Amino acid sequence: MNYRHAFHAGNACDVAKHALLVALLQALRGKDKPFRVLDTHAGLGSYVLASTEAERTGEWRQGIGRVADVTEGPLADYTALVRAAGFPDIYPGSPDLARAMLRPDDRLVLCELHPEDHATLRARYSRDRQVAVHLRDAWEAVEALTPFPERRGLVLIDPPFEQPGEFERCAAALARLRHRFRAGIIAAWYPIKHRAPVRAFHTALRDAAVPDCITAELLLREPTDPTRLNGCGLLVANAPHGFAEQAEAILSALLPHLAAGEAGAAVLVQRITPE
Repeated sequence: MNYRHAFHAGNACDVAKHALLVALLQALRGKDKPFRVLDTHAGLGSYVLASTEAERTGEWRQGIGRVADVTEGPLADYTALVRAAGFPDIYPGSPDLARAMLRPDDRLVLCELHPEDHATLRARYSRDRQVAVHLRDAWEAVEALTPFPERRGLVLIDPPFEQPGEFERCAAALARLRHRFRAGIIAAWYPIKHRAPVRAFHTALRDAAVPDCITAELLLREPTDPTRLNGCGLLVANAPHGFAEQAEAILSALLPHLAAGEAGAAVLVQRITPE
């Protein structure tokens, strides 16, 4: 409840997450049938980069500030959406990126529990019939709001990891969702500070026999200092065909811009559970 993404919007890990998100949404758009997106930790929707919060950290300058001008290659679709949203004044969060990619029959469901951020989010989409905004706990929402009426779509789980047990809650939610919504794509973002929590997360998914999980990780440096955000990963269950190769291309294109040559910087895309 204390976490405010405005301090971190557009940082290196936001960029990695959102570039991969755009690729997943493109895959959903590849079929004519409507889809739905559930964003469990939606935040504000978009962020003013001249705000007090963004200026206090300046994290966006080492993230989207380094790649926004890219117009070719694996990043081009993502950066085009960022520029269209108003960069360098505005950085679009996952709700705005998802909304920009909806077709007329597609739907977006946003959950945000922080009361001020929820009010801002609700006002932002109040006249949009394709978007529903809920003041709702994310972990309750994944049970209540799935499976989707459209029978296809994406659940984005993106907790702030400010409380103990977030990895465990993510693993439990993934296991439940893969059982109740097998046609859905499930994507869970996670931070990499050091390896032990991430290894435990992956092991929990293997032990629970959650099928068809791929992880796409960007390391900004060797993850040996647990006080620093050293990288991030996106775990995708039921990934679209070819996503692993696409994710590797996207993260490899980001690496030289975002890691700035630090020791241990790397891209790792791997399957952690079988199909």
